[in-house]
Amino acid sequence: MSLLTVTNLAVGYDGMRALQEVSLEVPAGSVVALVGANGAGKSSLLRAISGLVRPQSGSIVFDGADITRMPAHAIVRAGIAHVPEGRRVFASATVRDNLLLGAYVERDAAQREARLEAAFASFPVLRARLDQRASTLSGGEQQMLAIARGTMSGPRLLMLDEPSLGIAPILIPHIYAGIAAIAERGTAVLLVEQNVREALRAARTAYVIQTGRVVLSGPAAALIGDPLVQEAFLGLGAA
Repeated sequence: MSLLTVTNLAVGYDGMRALQEVSLEVPAGSVVALVGANGAGKSSLLRAISGLVRPQSGSIVFDGADITRMPAHAIVRAGIAHVPEGRRVFASATVRDNLLLGAYVERDAAQREARLEAAFASFPVLRARLDQRASTLSGGEQQMLAIARGTMSGPRLLMLDEPSLGIAPILIPHIYAGIAAIAERGTAVLLVEQNVREALRAARTAYVIQTGRVVLSGPAAALIGDPLVQEAFLGLGAA
């Protein structure tokens, strides 16, 4: 059963279409990748789902409810968390305070503590950095913190925009291990990436987007071997 269903979504800016009739589904508890080149419309889709931009047409249904025109704060309360590109942590705040700020909608102290423990299980380095300011973390650690903060509201769907962008290669496997751990605990993940190889390895299902349209979709493992994907994104040439 699909937790999220996007149907024929169109989004535009300044008279230009960023998305054209995009449809996709995210089953509950699964990892779905949306891959494509820079400017293809991936981030626009996440912004539309999270209520940051208003679609021109189409629909977004989450857990059976139409959220197409729901305000962003209500979408968070409905169970969707969006971790945007760029590791937007609060630099002067500690790791602990950054995480707790992600739980602002949760009033139950026991729930907050349980979510902290789940965050540490996904990204163990954060426990050791708990009282450090976020500004003292490496770029990869800041990305782990941003993702972990996104889980602190207890979302049923976590949307990640370019989690490996600008990260030292040695830390990318740790970030993806954390994402896998989050999914294993039942949170669905919609993953937007230019790092196509990593995204397809992590996901169960994938969609390829070009110039605002979905041009391919299917099991992620099958798309790794697709000639179009290999030629356009993996640099392997047509099979």
